[in-house]
Amino acid sequence: MFRSALSLVALCAATMVSASSSARAETVLNMAVVSRTVFYLPAWMAEKQGFFKAEGLDVKMKVYDSSEPIFADVRKGEQQIAVASIESVIAEAYKGGKMRIVAGSAKRPPHFIIAQPEIKTLADLKGKLIGVVSMHEGTTFFVADMAKAGGFKLSDVRVEAVGGSPTRQRLLKERKIDAGLQPYPLSYEAEAAGLSNLGPIANLVPDYQFTSVMVDEDWAKANRTALVGFLRALRKGTEYMFAHPDESAEVGAKELRTTVAFARRAIDDTAKMDIMSRDLSVAPASLRRVFDIMQQDGAIGRDLPFEPAKFVDDSYLKESRR
Repeated sequence: MFRSALSLVALCAATMVSASSSARAETVLNMAVVSRTVFYLPAWMAEKQGFFKAEGLDVKMKVYDSSEPIFADVRKGEQQIAVASIESVIAEAYKGGKMRIVAGSAKRPPHFIIAQPEIKTLADLKGKLIGVVSMHEGTTFFVADMAKAGGFKLSDVRVEAVGGSPTRQRLLKERKIDAGLQPYPLSYEAEAAGLSNLGPIANLVPDYQFTSVMVDEDWAKANRTALVGFLRALRKGTEYMFAHPDESAEVGAKELRTTVAFARRAIDDTAKMDIMSRDLSVAPASLRRVFDIMQQDGAIGRDLPFEPAKFVDDSYLKESRR
């Protein structure tokens, strides 16, 4: 009788622990990303290694292939976390918007200037059609740098918003655009297909906060524990990716839809070119570069002061490090 009672108590305790664990694992976070590129690999590694699960999170990633719809869905509450370009967030913050940058991701653009085979230099881009993700953010702002380096005016090229890097890759192969900025490993595949590589855009734009982790301020305040846990797991995923490049390349090949060799090369180039913030911090110089380019482009007022506190809240990241 005594043994039976002990067994019953043990069974109840195990059931309670199991139920508690299940409840923790049911905290769903919808995460929006622009495309399947290497700076999202830390999230895939965090999922693969169980870092999100250890925080009681079930993170569901959605690939949009465009940046503008992401923020609309975050505002509506359909997505809780966005890892994308930051220009819209900065512009809206000065108008009272509630989107906030809570962590960094890519502090330099990991793109190469890919063009049709007959285009051999930046000067050859004059009069050509360049495909970009959006007319208001991301790689769009680098076209002016490309024009300047090529010795012509921005008005001497045509720029069209066509979508994310996989779409640009397809349009390049179909010869529907003349050039586009492609992140690796897509740039490797483009070269292998005979397209021209005119060099890394980082040579022209060395500092630029290309992607960051962003959330709605009201949601973040109401779900602080979940957000802090997400950032802690994402940082672990970043560390794991660099510490285990061969294993990460296997995951990368599947998620990036490329070869293991190209995925490994992408991880190596990311480290060599210092593309990502390993501790998820937002690089001040890269953030300032975004702000300055937006002012030059007229996306925000030239008289506005650079006040990162208006659009950056690093309190969640700091808490995740404790």
